[in-house]
Amino acid sequence: MRTLLLVLLLISLAGVASAKPWWMRGVESNESDFLPPDTAFRVSARVDGDVVRIRWIIADGYYLYRRKIDIRAESPNLVIAAPLLPKGVLKSDAYLGTQEIYQQQVEATVPYTRFDAGAHPLQIKVTYQGCADAGLCYPPITKVLFPQHAAGSGAAPVSHPWVGAAILAGGFAFLLAGLTLRKGRKLDLPAA
Repeated sequence: MRTLLLVLLLISLAGVASAKPWWMRGVESNESDFLPPDTAFRVSARVDGDVVRIRWIIADGYYLYRRKIDIRAESPNLVIAAPLLPKGVLKSDAYLGTQEIYQQQVEATVPYTRFDAGAHPLQIKVTYQGCADAGLCYPPITKVLFPQHAAGSGAAPVSHPWVGAAILAGGFAFLLAGLTLRKGRKLDLPAA
């Protein structure tokens, strides 16, 4: 009798464990059917002249909301303009109404200006949100990107002529201080 009750209890618990939560009832997929967000929405950035190009590669069966894309400067002394995004496709969303979305891929162009003469690495913060056609919507995703210069563009970080002179002057001052102090001992210079 006791064994029979234990077997029945184990069978009923197995049924409960495999049951779908209320928000997935009627959907023929499960959580393991969905891609991780970094696979569903691959994002990269590169510098092309005086603009940063942020590109999303969107997996088949997924989409990004245009309205949920936000791009901000993260580096000190970096000013960016409003991102330029192409027109998207209209989609009727049960919760958000009619939305403009991107599928397959999208690239935002962001003009920028630097006031640090290239002293800091270029960093931008991107926030975006997307969904799977099968019904899963991801929470907003935020990443800090370090855009690299486009290959073959010949572009280099913005630099001013005085930056090189300042580096040389700092190196010379350091060398002179080292020679003068020589591990705490003063350098005996001939009296003039």
